[in-house]
Amino acid sequence: MPGALPLGDPAPADGVLPPQAAVGADGRGFSLYAHIPFCAVRCGYCDFNTYTAAELGGGASQAEYAQTAVNEVRFAARALDASGVPRRRLSTVFFGGGTPTLLPAGDLAAILRAAVGEWGLEPGAEVTTEANPDSVAPESLAALREAGFTRVSFGMQSAVPHVLKVLDRTHTPSRVPEAVRWARDAGLDVSLDLIYGTPGESMDDWRSSLDAALECEPDHVSAYALIVEEGTKLAAQIRRGQVPDVDDDDHAAKYELADAVLANAGFHWYEVSNWARGAADDGTAGTGFECRHNLAYWRGDDWWGIGPGAHSHVGGVRWWNVKHPRAYAARLATGDSPAAGRETLDAATRLEERIILELRLASGLSIDALAPETRREVAGLIADALVDGPQALRGRLELTLRGRLLADAVVRRLMP
Repeated sequence: MPGALPLGDPAPADGVLPPQAAVGADGRGFSLYAHIPFCAVRCGYCDFNTYTAAELGGGASQAEYAQTAVNEVRFAARALDASGVPRRRLSTVFFGGGTPTLLPAGDLAAILRAAVGEWGLEPGAEVTTEANPDSVAPESLAALREAGFTRVSFGMQSAVPHVLKVLDRTHTPSRVPEAVRWARDAGLDVSLDLIYGTPGESMDDWRSSLDAALECEPDHVSAYALIVEEGTKLAAQIRRGQVPDVDDDDHAAKYELADAVLANAGFHWYEVSNWARGAADDGTAGTGFECRHNLAYWRGDDWWGIGPGAHSHVGGVRWWNVKHPRAYAARLATGDSPAAGRETLDAATRLEERIILELRLASGLSIDALAPETRREVAGLIADALVDGPQALRGRLELTLRGRLLADAVVRRLMP
């Protein structure tokens, strides 16, 4: 089941943000995340804030969810205006979940339409929805494109039936190329999400999944190591010895294979777990099919998160909504903020987050951003082949392949 929300300060019912949020806002991008918390079944590895029909109970209808989300869009616009944050057009919109495409395309369109009505879209804005391959049809994808969506991210995870079974995925491998073809016919860009390191997955299995993904000719590929979260069905199966535990060395070998296979196919890594077709040779983001919404997170831009459990960030102020769809709907029905808590980040915390996030990007982190006492670590990182030496001498820390495998360790060494 979903984990607990973080602790924080109380969030005011009117949603008004402290003055810090408005400072420098004109120089930052603004994005919207819409969380759709519904799934047909709960996958065994998942601890996201999602609910099946059986888990929801009364008072949290999927049929009414779009209107509730629209209510938060309108609440957000009023709260930002009252906070003195200038109105900016949306540079990206991302519908995640859960499985957003369990809702009718018209419901997703209604939420997007409300957001565009409040803020507008920048020219060429990226508008993405996540989808399971078995939750779409040619008609629904065409309707999404007509509504203004530009991109779909399919949860492929694997092309191997026994791996999909361990993950409790409901689609068959043959469904993925079919769904990609429909998306292409609708005029949508396509990303595929993969998971490696599933118990029982061999190296040949993983290579088969990579090859199958590339045969679909996507624009973007995400590949994530399986993390076994406490409280999930998979964690219980491992604890009982029903399936083997995950292995760090196996993860590393599969990551190296993914990077080599994707690079050979013309994909460029731009974030530790993400590769895009058509990116520049120097790794400059924004030149290919990188996910611009996720880049907004990694670069510390502003975004408002719509939906139960969604997180938001504006100018160093972060807040998060109540988790259950029923509590979320009840707050908005009375005109109150759905936020459960918030925090205002100080300079030290913002620096820590900048190190954690920017270091994961191919474009790297400016050495000037580091605290003086941690800059002495740079020489050791070069010696350990964790960052690119010539680039470090030019003032930027860019992870090598070895550094990507040990990114968390690099971050720890750079923390003030």
